[in-house]
Amino acid sequence: MINGKRVLAYIPARSGSKSIIHKNIIDVCGKPLIAYSILAAKESKYVDKVIISTDSAHYAEIARTWGADAPFLRPPELAGDTSVEMDACQHLIRWVDTTASEKFDFIIKLEPTSPLRIGKDIDQAIEMLVNKDADTVVTVTEVLTHPFWMNVLPPDNSMKGFLKPGVEKLNRQQLPKYYQLDGLVYVAKWDFIKNKKTWFAENCFATITPGERALDIDEPIQMDLLKLIIQKRNQTATGNK
Repeated sequence: MINGKRVLAYIPARSGSKSIIHKNIIDVCGKPLIAYSILAAKESKYVDKVIISTDSAHYAEIARTWGADAPFLRPPELAGDTSVEMDACQHLIRWVDTTASEKFDFIIKLEPTSPLRIGKDIDQAIEMLVNKDADTVVTVTEVLTHPFWMNVLPPDNSMKGFLKPGVEKLNRQQLPKYYQLDGLVYVAKWDFIKNKKTWFAENCFATITPGERALDIDEPIQMDLLKLIIQKRNQTATGNK
């Protein structure tokens, strides 16, 4: 709760995954992937409840083990490869509004594929929403590869005009900072997301995530990198004790 406003964290975790089978519950250094998002939400100073939206009874049971609620199963039509996340979000909102005894003022989406976020990332986004009286807040991180060094290629792969004039003479430090959506945290006012059905409002602000926490798990190589990062985290934490 923040300033008397109640906060619900929502974790969408469908069971279908093509790149990594059962990605959302795969073991990562002793925990299922989804557990990292649940624990980050519970680390937050402001989150009142954590609900998982899944189509799998097995996923739901795992989520409960790690401290989340799983009071319903998402309909199969909202859990396919072409399903839209916002439809799952609206399904959760309708369930809360019509069935749950608790009501909420803010909703947070925490994708399980961003497991390196910490409670501080969540709290900063909530605080930004309150302090700016925003409708939504999203997290971004500074890009690793600057867009000034990118372009499309013509059919013959010619590099003519690939770079804007003068860009090749600039050092990285002279380029303007660019940011990308990192998917770690999405926050919205309950009534706004319910009525507008988007995380991107005109009255939307961003908080900036450090690059070392902005890893999104989509392919096996990213999963391998995640395990290395968590192993290093654990070693550092053990060494500090």
